[in-house]
Amino acid sequence: MELRKFLSACILVFCLNNVVEAAHRILPEFQSLHATNVEQLYRTGYHFQPPLHWINGPMHYNGLYHLFYQYNPKGAVWGNIVWAHSVSTDLINWQSLEPAIYPTEPFDIKGCWSGSATVLPGNKPVILYTGIDPQNRQVQNYAIPANLSDPFLRKWVKPADNPIAVPEAGMNASAFRDPTTAWFSNGHWKILVGSKRKHRGMAFLYRSLDFVRWIKAKHPLHSAANTGMWECPDFYPVPVSGKQGVDTSVLGENVKHVLKVSLDLTRYEYYTIGKYFQDEDRYVPDNTSADGWAGLRYDYGNFYASKTFFDPVKNRRILWGWANESDTADDDAQKGWAGIQLIPRTVWLDTNGKQLLQWPIEELDTLRGKNVQISNQQLKLGDRVEVNGIDASQADVEVTFTFSSLDKAEQFDPSWVDAQQLCGQKGSTVQGGLGPFGLLTLASANLEEFTPVFFRVFKGQNKYVVLMCSDASHSSLKDTTYKPSFAGFVDVDIANDKKLSLRSLIDNSVVESFGAGGKTCITSRVYPTLAAMGDTHLYAFNNGSEPIVMESLNAWSMNKPLKMNN
Repeated sequence: MELRKFLSACILVFCLNNVVEAAHRILPEFQSLHATNVEQLYRTGYHFQPPLHWINGPMHYNGLYHLFYQYNPKGAVWGNIVWAHSVSTDLINWQSLEPAIYPTEPFDIKGCWSGSATVLPGNKPVILYTGIDPQNRQVQNYAIPANLSDPFLRKWVKPADNPIAVPEAGMNASAFRDPTTAWFSNGHWKILVGSKRKHRGMAFLYRSLDFVRWIKAKHPLHSAANTGMWECPDFYPVPVSGKQGVDTSVLGENVKHVLKVSLDLTRYEYYTIGKYFQDEDRYVPDNTSADGWAGLRYDYGNFYASKTFFDPVKNRRILWGWANESDTADDDAQKGWAGIQLIPRTVWLDTNGKQLLQWPIEELDTLRGKNVQISNQQLKLGDRVEVNGIDASQADVEVTFTFSSLDKAEQFDPSWVDAQQLCGQKGSTVQGGLGPFGLLTLASANLEEFTPVFFRVFKGQNKYVVLMCSDASHSSLKDTTYKPSFAGFVDVDIANDKKLSLRSLIDNSVVESFGAGGKTCITSRVYPTLAAMGDTHLYAFNNGSEPIVMESLNAWSMNKPLKMNN
């Protein structure tokens, strides 16, 4: 059958140091249609992807980073899912190995879904994952390496005493998945499993003395009303000061805890920062952000099913997220592939203790090639300055904007609580006072297509409000793609230094942006028709009446990794 008859059924998946899964639209008649060609037009240059077909997790063991991810080896749609396996020494170059787990036993015969990895004392890794049994129940299983002396961990064994946790009477057996990385406290190993009770999202807590026999706690670690199914929960400590990470089992007064969940109803994630009471096994969020749909997000764009892991090599916590495609099923069929992993990010607690900061891992800098710089370039109303001399379709751009006055900032309406809606109303082409200013990425020569990433500053009642947008509404002349105006507010006090920074990672069909040193992050998937295949442009712009100075701009062409799953 011809490739154009493929349909993509991907809705979500992934979970770092782990792998995840959620809801999927299943099209069995297309699950095993093999891609005869792999189209390169929108294929990323330096993001993780398998050679072809549909993808959807990492840990560090004996000198190697291991990434497990959900993958269909037979087609570019969701189905035939196995736990594919790749290894790396630097999180940039990846070697593909044979699948680690695939359906073989009664407890997973209908699917090997999401899960996580934990390294036990004695340097013994264990995988926890959700299996689908013959009754279509979601049950929790474990797998162990067949040979601990193999640093590649090529073979995994599923012990006969699986499953280790099954849905109890009265529980929704189709909403019981995604076991977390385990932590150790009060003599027990502990994990969370995502679930819901009616409309209340919850993280069930399980305890074990030996990592084999698990007992469900009477109460969930945490729950929140009207949030729906919690997928891909992640629970981990962050030091109250500094950028270093700590092992998942670290407790005490020198850390706070983060609980992140992926929301099945909204298809985005939120997290809270709070305190873990280990004696009661209870998590209480700080009263500094919403515990629900309006909560803090790692990323306000195309970013889902994320997971963190502790990297003992560099003492850091690393976050991975997954981005699905935003084009049509027919387009995915033509490409012969779907889904990418985003660039790994280091995460740590902001000095204000109220949110996390994120930044691309330092290893990414090794891919930087040709460099251009611009300094002290003024941008008046309507100005557009092209950044020449690099490959604008595959680039890393860091820029700092300054301004001398805040007087022209527009008045902020307190009813503007939805940043994405506000960005849709006040896009990059809508003239303002202080902003919009920023970058026009993946732009065609005459701006028939462009994806702007920009700031806009408003004057609130007590402080200035900064809006950051990544607006895909003009990204492509194709009218069949999803082109949202993603946005988030930036919690920064600009009254004193009058300065905003931006970093954007541009890679053919994805733009990952980090505002104000990683306070607000937004990812967009875009599919330009003119601004592609060597005819891509990059501009800095200002469409506000207040002049902006581009204090410094550093842009690099980005090389491809030497090895990407080959």
